[in-house]
Amino acid sequence: MTTDTAAAPRAGWLPGLMHVPSPNFDARPPLTLVDLIVIHAISLPAGRYGGPWIRDLFLNRLNHAADSSFTDLRGLRVSAHFLIRRDGETIQFVSVDERAWHAGVSCFESRAACNDFSIGIELEGCDDDVFTGMQYTALSVLTRRLLRAYPALSPARIVAHADIAAGRKTDPGPHFDWACYRASLVHPLP
Repeated sequence: MTTDTAAAPRAGWLPGLMHVPSPNFDARPPLTLVDLIVIHAISLPAGRYGGPWIRDLFLNRLNHAADSSFTDLRGLRVSAHFLIRRDGETIQFVSVDERAWHAGVSCFESRAACNDFSIGIELEGCDDDVFTGMQYTALSVLTRRLLRAYPALSPARIVAHADIAAGRKTDPGPHFDWACYRASLVHPLP
């Protein structure tokens, strides 16, 4: 794990964040424009927060014996570009210039394989719980940085995982406050 606060910028790695490189990524298809942000929610075990489990999942070192629900995750190779913890800490796992494995079978505006052209942001949370103010603040700051760095992105091109994997995924769930989040992209949260 590294925190990149003084080091020279690396392609696709945002300075000032904790960087925990995941092995679960590959190259985007040639000449692919990054033009979509996908908002997810994750908690391990389901509905519980804190601990190393999400990080360990993204690093392929999840202790499957630690919780009975982890058995179903055996052999799963997933990642996201970013994880925002309940306290607002933002961790980057994959360079934005690379393809993280977050969306799975997906489609946006008749384009399949959303991992090819999207940035995945996981919020520590679940469908049955509200997200924290610190998470909304961190998400707003991160999104505004991404919008500046990747001109093909826009607030209209930010979707829920459920939007691109309908019937298969429900995150970030009904408690995610889209109005507050979208307003924060124009008027930052206090």
